[in-house]
Amino acid sequence: MKYIIYARKSTESEERQILSIESQISELKEFAAKENLEIVASLCEAQTAKEPGRMKFAEMLSFLESGKADGILSWNPDRLARNSIDGGQIIYLLDTGKIKDLKFPTHWFENTPQGKFMLNIAFGQSKYYIDNLSENIKRGHRAKLRKGIWPSFAPLGYVNNHKTRDVDIDNEKAPLVRKGFELYANGKYTLKQIAKIWKDLGLRSYKGNVLAVSCVQRILKSTFYYGIFEFNGETYQGSHEPLISKKLFDKCQEVMKDRGHIKTRKADKTFPFRGLFICGECGCAITAETQKGHNYYRCTKKREVCSQKYVREEILTEQVKNFLQKVSLPSQDTEKVLRELDKDEQKAREDSKMFVENLKSELANIEARLDKLLSAYLDEVITSEEYAAQKQKMLDQRVGLKEKIHEIEDKGMFWLEPARAWVKSLNQADKLLSSEDKSEMTTFLKQIGSNHILIDKSFSFLPKKPFQILAERRVPRHEASSFHLRNPELRRGWESNPQGPLRGRSLANCWNDRYPTPPSHMRRIYK
Repeated sequence: MKYIIYARKSTESEERQILSIESQISELKEFAAKENLEIVASLCEAQTAKEPGRMKFAEMLSFLESGKADGILSWNPDRLARNSIDGGQIIYLLDTGKIKDLKFPTHWFENTPQGKFMLNIAFGQSKYYIDNLSENIKRGHRAKLRKGIWPSFAPLGYVNNHKTRDVDIDNEKAPLVRKGFELYANGKYTLKQIAKIWKDLGLRSYKGNVLAVSCVQRILKSTFYYGIFEFNGETYQGSHEPLISKKLFDKCQEVMKDRGHIKTRKADKTFPFRGLFICGECGCAITAETQKGHNYYRCTKKREVCSQKYVREEILTEQVKNFLQKVSLPSQDTEKVLRELDKDEQKAREDSKMFVENLKSELANIEARLDKLLSAYLDEVITSEEYAAQKQKMLDQRVGLKEKIHEIEDKGMFWLEPARAWVKSLNQADKLLSSEDKSEMTTFLKQIGSNHILIDKSFSFLPKKPFQILAERRVPRHEASSFHLRNPELRRGWESNPQGPLRGRSLANCWNDRYPTPPSHMRRIYK
């Protein structure tokens, strides 16, 4: 009789296999020589037999059905089938005489009713093994998930710890991944540019491949990096150390949403204001072109008839500078304001203790609600979809509260940092007036406001509240003396110099119109 050698291993790692394909082939050829078996073909494949659909297995059956071979030589019955369909096909072909014999070095078989009965038992044991293995793996996953342990291969920036069965931060790759989040969050880089930066920094996948743009987007959208992950449609609080804060993650999502499908153009370097404005008459984008050595901006007029005319870049630049003058603060005065804010920090830390207690109370309340939600799910009061949705929402709230408590306890009052950043941004406006970097002016305007409109050759936009208040109350520089901070009470009261550039209001008053003094300002910020 003519035999076909069939060797198979699953796609799992080599060390978890009984025998590799090469070892199976070697053993089977030795067995064939010992038993004087004629071998007409050898078929090998690396695919699990848990489900039907193996290509080489189907090819082997077609050989047998066409009469080109009479029997099969394999290492063990579980190499042939681990599912009921493939096992049934083997038994059926034995019944119809298409297969006359089966040979196994590790298993006895005879083409008799008793032999086929024993073969059926062997196939059943193979199926039982794979079903039981699947249940054991699922049970192990559930045990890990209850502890908040990621049950699969660690994402980029983390490594699997085989001793603790948890995931640890990869000290080599984690700083590069974090840098990618930080760069993307400032809104100056596209996904493609982040991919190039990671490539230049030497960040590769664990298989050594350069990260594609789709992979970069998947990383930047993964909640795993701030401590929460989803597995099989359910959200879990991870036990691993977060690589970034939720605030940084949310900022990246905002940038990704705002960018949409907009592509950067090399020509944007020539036209610094392109992409900033929209037409105030028809709502179309504003494009730019060069005529006779000057840059002109105009409405694209793609939606309807629009009466807006061309406007020269120099006119727009002057208008932008006029606004920057209203919100600028020289370096010397910036240092004075920052020193006054430093004095407030100590008092703010003391006031923050009460607020931390309130946050901890909210955190305990969320923990209690999570327990009640789980009880409602187990009692079948709510559906699994409702449970998953509510759990996701509560876990996000819990992470947010923990981050707020951590920020207050470690850094003092959180409002001080935005206040310092605001004062520094005023100083940045002053520096932009000196440098005349139009591209940076565009970036600055995007950061401090929205809804930038160009109509009747004039630009306007909606600044954030502190900038808006300051711009409205600031008089032109030629009408004001240099900025002074003579009174230490300026940040809490009226400006002692009514002729100053704020017309009787201090910088801190403009800020506190948005964020009132402690402790009420904290409630507004954290809401």
